[in-house]
Amino acid sequence: MRGEYKVVGGKLVAVEVAVDNDRLSRVSVSGDFFLEPDEALEDIDAALTGMPAAASVDQLAHAITGALDPSVRLIGFSPEAVGIAVRRALGHATRWEDYTFDVIPATVLPPVMHVALDEVISQEVAAGVRPPTMRFWDWDSPLVVIGSFQSYKNEIDADGAVRHGIDVVRRISGGGAMFMEPGNCITYSLVVPTSLVEGLSFERSYAFLDEWVLAALADIGVNARYVPLNDIASDNGKIGGAAQKRFAAGAVLHHVTMSYDIDADKMVEVLRIGREKMSDKGTKSANKRVDPMRSQTGMSRADILAAFQGSFMRRYVGTLSSYRDDELAEAQRLVSEKFGRAEWTHRVP
Repeated sequence: MRGEYKVVGGKLVAVEVAVDNDRLSRVSVSGDFFLEPDEALEDIDAALTGMPAAASVDQLAHAITGALDPSVRLIGFSPEAVGIAVRRALGHATRWEDYTFDVIPATVLPPVMHVALDEVISQEVAAGVRPPTMRFWDWDSPLVVIGSFQSYKNEIDADGAVRHGIDVVRRISGGGAMFMEPGNCITYSLVVPTSLVEGLSFERSYAFLDEWVLAALADIGVNARYVPLNDIASDNGKIGGAAQKRFAAGAVLHHVTMSYDIDADKMVEVLRIGREKMSDKGTKSANKRVDPMRSQTGMSRADILAAFQGSFMRRYVGTLSSYRDDELAEAQRLVSEKFGRAEWTHRVP
C-alpha cells in the first residue's frame, strides 16, 4: 500500500508499506525532502517496521524520533509527516483527491441562516448525507457574528449595534467577531471529513485547509501567506481570518472571512475590539474604510467570489450544488430554537 503527504510549505513524503499480522512490514519511505545523513532513512524505515497497524500519527512519529540520533536533520518534512503518509497508505487518513466536493455558489440568505447552515451541513457531511462541501456566503442584511467563546459584553457595544440596526449572532466555531454588512467581506465555509486532517494539529490543519485559497489569491494578484494560528496576510497586512470546529461525529468545519470593503468607522462603533485594532493602526480619520481585497485586486466582490470558486474547482474535483429544501428548513429551525435566541447569543455574558 502507498500513501503520500505534501507538507504545507515543504516537501512530499511517500510511504510504501505492507501489513503482516496487524504489524507494519516492508516499510519504504521516500520523497523529495532532504535528510542528513543519508543513512538515517534506513533508521526511519526500521523504526516503523513492526509498529501496530493501528498506531496513531503521534505514536508513529514518536517511534521515528526515538530511533534517530539527535544530530539527524529532517529538512522539508517531519516525523509527523511520515506518520500521516503511513496512515494514508493504510486507509485511515484521506486525501483531497479521494473526494468529489459539492460546491455551492454564493447564495443570498439572511446571514443568520448561513450561521445555522454551518451546523446543518457539518452534521450531514459527518453522517455521509452530503459529500465534503465548499459553500460561499452572500447575505442581504447586516450582522455581527461572534465566536463561540467570546464575551458578548466585551465584544459588542450594544448602543452602537442598536444605533446602526445591526443584530448579533453567536456561531458554533471559535475565533473572533465578523462584522458583516452586504458586500463588505468575502466568506466561505469548507466542511470535510475528519480523516482529511488526520494527524494534523489544529495549527497545521489551518494551514493545510487554507492552502488552496492562498493559490486562489495568487491567481487574482494577491501575494498571501498563512500566519499562525488562523490569519491570512498579504504584503500590505492582514486580509482575513479563519475559524474551525471539529465534530466528534467525524467532520471539520473550516470557514474564512476576508475584508473586501468595510466601513471602519461603523465597525468601531459596534465592536469594542475593533477600536483597539484600529487604534493600533493609527486610524482616526472619518469615513475610513478597510478594503484590502478591493484595493489590492481592483476587482468587484462578485468577480472575486467567481474567481475563488473557479480556483477551487480547478484544484479539486467538484460539482456545482445548491441547498435542499430540507436543509433550509432545518437551518430555519435552528435559527428559531438556537441561533436566534438570546440564551445562545449571550451564553458567554
